[in-house]
Amino acid sequence: MSAVVRFRFFSLPALLLLVFLALGLLLAPASARAQGQRRVVQFTGIVATGDSLLGVPGAAIFVPKAGRGTASNSYGYFSLPVLAGDSIVIRSLGYRNQYVIIPEDYPRQSYSVIVSLREDATVLPEVRIFPYATEKEFKKAFLALNLPKERGSSAAENLSEQVMRRMFNNLPVTSTGNYRQTMQNQQYDQSRRMGTAPTPYTNNPLLNPFSWLQLINQVKSGEFKKKEGVDY
Repeated sequence: MSAVVRFRFFSLPALLLLVFLALGLLLAPASARAQGQRRVVQFTGIVATGDSLLGVPGAAIFVPKAGRGTASNSYGYFSLPVLAGDSIVIRSLGYRNQYVIIPEDYPRQSYSVIVSLREDATVLPEVRIFPYATEKEFKKAFLALNLPKERGSSAAENLSEQVMRRMFNNLPVTSTGNYRQTMQNQQYDQSRRMGTAPTPYTNNPLLNPFSWLQLINQVKSGEFKKKEGVDY
């Protein structure tokens, strides 16, 4: 009975206040942890060249601090999950690096950009490669070089007429030679159909109307008459 009497002293507003205070104490650690975690943002976009806006395939898009990244496809498109506040590097060979920073208070779940890369022309210094350590050793070896004589050398034997004739008659035709021969035959057939190349009819004077016309003109002009003082 005494417990019931003590409970009657609490009014309804006081009970509601105690309930809200208890819920606030229970949810306070969870809300603090939620504020410490950064939002996950889907970072998407297209990597293009600055002049023609064509997609750059194989460009690297990565977050250096997190150690994760991706590469653009053949059209320059990419998609990468990042965190709000991340600094992202876009890199491709022959172009300058580009940087994109996601704002820490970014409220949305996706962030899309079009990254325009600029060419980075780097002039490399001249590099000379020699088989000898120093120029002095090269000169010494060059002066001591014993060149073979022209007669009896392998070069002279390979360039002899008999060897080249034997190679011409026996060696098979390569794929390049077959291709060239096929293209020449096709071009020759096309020229004959257009009337710009000789045909069996034009080569035979009996079947060539122009040859007959020339013969008639020669007969009319008397080129085939018997000349005076000349016996046949």
